[in-house]
Amino acid sequence: MKFRVERDVLAEAVTWTARTLPTRPPAPVLAGVRIEAAPDGTLTLSTFDYEVSARSEVAAEVETPGSVLVSGRLLAEISRALPAKPVELELEGTRVNVTCGSSRFTLLTMPVEDYPTLPEMPALAGTVDAEEFAAAIGQVTIAAGRDETLPLLTGVKVEISGEKLTLLATDRYRLAMREMTWRPSSPTIERQALVRARTLSDVARSLTSAGSIEISLAESADIIGFEAGGRHTTSLLVDGEYPPVRRLFPEQTTTHTVTESAALTEAAKRVALVAERNTPIRLSFTEGQVVLEAGQGDDAQASEALESTLVGEEITTAFNPQYLLDGLGALGAPYTRLSFTHPTKPAVMSGQEEGGGDSPDSADTFRYLLQPIRFAS
Repeated sequence: MKFRVERDVLAEAVTWTARTLPTRPPAPVLAGVRIEAAPDGTLTLSTFDYEVSARSEVAAEVETPGSVLVSGRLLAEISRALPAKPVELELEGTRVNVTCGSSRFTLLTMPVEDYPTLPEMPALAGTVDAEEFAAAIGQVTIAAGRDETLPLLTGVKVEISGEKLTLLATDRYRLAMREMTWRPSSPTIERQALVRARTLSDVARSLTSAGSIEISLAESADIIGFEAGGRHTTSLLVDGEYPPVRRLFPEQTTTHTVTESAALTEAAKRVALVAERNTPIRLSFTEGQVVLEAGQGDDAQASEALESTLVGEEITTAFNPQYLLDGLGALGAPYTRLSFTHPTKPAVMSGQEEGGGDSPDSADTFRYLLQPIRFAS
């Protein structure tokens, strides 16, 4: 095997492909990147740990086709450190020679025949705008669980129904839901999948440079695939039945408030400075204003009042400061709408483009359900 490729092209492809390599691979070959040079000038780099696979395709000048397996992390470090000149890789026996200008490296190879076969990409389900999909993932994954002993809650429920794509995540204390339109492969397609939140976060980080992302999801397959700009990744789905969380959103609310998002976020950050661990921020909504408070008794205390529109009866509630700030950060709207059925029942956070209690909210695109914390009056 022998080929030549531009340094930046190689470094970017190796870095992206090797990003998911396991720190402690169950088998030595799983720490490797498989490089395949095809006669047509396609260079394919692959990694696989039996859960997540990654494959990147770039153009190269292939002199001798072939395949080889080398340490992924080492090759990534070397390729980033090389001078800005074309790179030549040549297999000689059990070693790979890397030449770039006056730089020379020799890498040991691993038995490529022992490397597992990458899973096939499932059937194409549809295409979604890359930037919008990344934004939706960022909004929803904040609510996914982090406790690996509850694997179901570390996933994001993906629901596909025709042109509607819905993402849901919960850690039992909050629930995020984002609905968006996309371009399905069939107008009648119906699919559901439970995808690891970290997999979707990785997709949001690494595949958004392309204009669109192809999502592959077969009805009977246990993997999901994403493809954009010559990069392909698959991931095993989380096994199990996700709880029916949609029904937690109330059909009707009796009270709602509208507050400028930036002002509410900054006030919550300031008041949260005195909120000790597991203590809430209290929000008291009255006509024309909301008062944020934290701390009580002999502890440090803080309070701040903001303008706010109230529709319905006065209400006082309390939230985990970080959960509140996570939701505010995910909205991406000038105004925040909080809808209530009762002070001790979960509140629905959504965004509005305009102030005022009569403005319609964007509850049909992103909603964030937040469980209040009981507090001593």
